[in-house]
Amino acid sequence: SAKWGDEKKEVSWKERMDDWKSKQGIYGAADPDDMDADVPLNDEARQPLSRKVSIASSKVNPYRMVIILRLFVLCVFLRYRILNPVPEAIPLWLTSIVCEIWFAVSWILDQFPKWYPIDRETYLDRLSLRYEREGEPSMLSPVDLFVSTVDPLKEPPLVTANTVLSILAVDYPVDKVSCYVSDDGASMLSFESLSETAEFARKWVPFCKKFNIEPRAPEFYFSRKVDYLKDKVQPTFVQERRAMKREYEEFKVRINALVSKAQKVPEEGWIMKDGTPWPGNNTRDHPGMIQVFLGHSGGLDTEGNELPRLVYVSREKRPGFQHHKKAGAMNALIRVSAVLTNAPFMLNLDCDHYINNSKAIRESMCFLMDPQVGRKVCYVQFPQRFDGIDAHDRYANRNTVFFDVSLYSSQSHLHYA
Repeated sequence: SAKWGDEKKEVSWKERMDDWKSKQGIYGAADPDDMDADVPLNDEARQPLSRKVSIASSKVNPYRMVIILRLFVLCVFLRYRILNPVPEAIPLWLTSIVCEIWFAVSWILDQFPKWYPIDRETYLDRLSLRYEREGEPSMLSPVDLFVSTVDPLKEPPLVTANTVLSILAVDYPVDKVSCYVSDDGASMLSFESLSETAEFARKWVPFCKKFNIEPRAPEFYFSRKVDYLKDKVQPTFVQERRAMKREYEEFKVRINALVSKAQKVPEEGWIMKDGTPWPGNNTRDHPGMIQVFLGHSGGLDTEGNELPRLVYVSREKRPGFQHHKKAGAMNALIRVSAVLTNAPFMLNLDCDHYINNSKAIRESMCFLMDPQVGRKVCYVQFPQRFDGIDAHDRYANRNTVFFDVSLYSSQSHLHYA
């Protein structure tokens, strides 16, 4: 019958989906009962990978008082507006009243989750027990990380390099991490800077992992005014840190030299080292370019260990076509990554957003790969913090209180869909 045929198709579709998830390594989407039956795990590994943590009332009550005060002022304002019409312009007055009530209701609805904000705590040790058993390949899910840049003269290559270095040095299995850098300006400066970054990463990544360096963006690590000897017990740390700082300073000089050379474009356009013209000399009319700098094909660090994949991407552009700016660049990155790595999870970063916590990807996997809640998780969002804020702080980057409250209050809505 037709009903039996539909059921057969549904079963076949589910089998294909389960087979695809198994090949892609999406273990978090599997049924926890089936997984526990097939894989012998100890009691600790069976526990949830995260938990909700209530925020102390002493921290939340001041914000609640502000909400009540604002609500009182809002009610007084609306009462005055409603009881004092404008006879000369009734239609305009009525329109403004409707708009003000609409915005008031929207604001009130936005305050409900902020009344009871929550935090979340992850258990990285349980994640390792479940997905990184000794003597077996890691079962953590692969992740593709996207970095976008356009004009290297406005977005300094050194900033982009620090973002890329912080990605390559994350505390995650190297064969599960792939970094894709989108150069939407088809700049030879970005290409050469990324090549220099790949060479420096061969020294920087093993140094970070050997001494557990945080943060793993060298510019911000070396500029921190903290006791860098705290918790360091290896006798060679001071000597190797000095050597690495010297290497980084030489790396900065090489990047600065590339930037200085790029200030004046030759009349015949840029020429690559092999003597051929740079394909992106015409930024509005050029073919697509993809270059794999590091990866599974031989990108090893100075200690002979494999490095994460690093890929340069500049999408094709032709006159008369709408390229949709950053959205189009992101679509191009997704298409390229689908062919090369096809990771089930993606992390999107701007060129100036470095990772200040090397375990950030593991933290997110505690939600995305949790057998109990993994199916309900749509995405994990990290709060932003800003370094190098100018004296005027024109974008209010130091004002983190309201951003933190919004993030805590909306956790149950941001994480689940």
